[in-house]
Amino acid sequence: MNSIYTFLFVAIIFVIAVTVAYLALNLVLPTLLEKRLENLFGTTPVSPTVMAITSPLSTPVKRWIEPLASAAMNAEQWLTSPLRIQFSNAGLNSPTVVVYYFASKTILSLSLPLLVLMSQLFFAWSGTWVMVLTTMLIAATFGYYLPNGVLARLVARRQDELFLVLPDALDLLRVCVEAGLGLDAAVERVGREMQIESEALAQEFSLLGLELRAGASRTDAMRNLALRIGLEDVDGLVSMLIQADRFGTSIAESLKMHSESLRTKRRLAAEEEAAKLPVKILMPLIFCVFPALLTVLLGPAAISIIQILMPRLQAT
Repeated sequence: MNSIYTFLFVAIIFVIAVTVAYLALNLVLPTLLEKRLENLFGTTPVSPTVMAITSPLSTPVKRWIEPLASAAMNAEQWLTSPLRIQFSNAGLNSPTVVVYYFASKTILSLSLPLLVLMSQLFFAWSGTWVMVLTTMLIAATFGYYLPNGVLARLVARRQDELFLVLPDALDLLRVCVEAGLGLDAAVERVGREMQIESEALAQEFSLLGLELRAGASRTDAMRNLALRIGLEDVDGLVSMLIQADRFGTSIAESLKMHSESLRTKRRLAAEEEAAKLPVKILMPLIFCVFPALLTVLLGPAAISIIQILMPRLQAT
């Protein structure tokens, strides 16, 4: 048993030493991109803008996690993966976020089992090695799927925010259209106005305006908007706007009807949550409030009964 502990200790020391050496070399040695930029620009300092555009992962912190990300990411599957849509739904459009995501999966999958093993070695928890290996496997699985849960939480929170502010944005859009603005100009104006209330919706409207100015058709730009947000209500809105644009119906009236339906849906969701409140509060009342209330009400009476009856029972 002592030989096993010695082997594991040497292995951990070896892994730590290799990791420190790898990080030190990455911090000191230049990358291939930096060498090429040096050959192109010579001794002329490269502007931060050029470095940010050419290599967003050239900083020392990002350089060493890129190989870790490749261990968990398949480039061919990533191009057709639904995970890309989830990143868009969460508002994470930077390419560096993808590297951080897959690198975190690799790091957590390796570090959490290592922590379990080190706690077993140094603290000598009671348990067989089968239990230790099972705990390590559970920790590795938890570490691998933890970023998925965080991403799903970010998507849900952003979609809730967009669902709450979308009716107000549609009302502003209807006012702009009725005032004589075109739909493209109205989207850009509403995006600027909604920046104070919701940064997420302002960002989506800004991307929609950029796509329209770049030459994309209105149909494709709106479908991309619905794909990035990922809400059924936005899908219905986009379908309604596409039909109104195709058949020449009033866009203002369509926006008004859709905003009213969204407000009705929001009110019904609030009423549903309020109806669930008595059921949710039942368990805290039974296990927390009622025992304390019974103790306060019946405690003095019980003490009085004991004080009166105990002397008589002892006398008999």
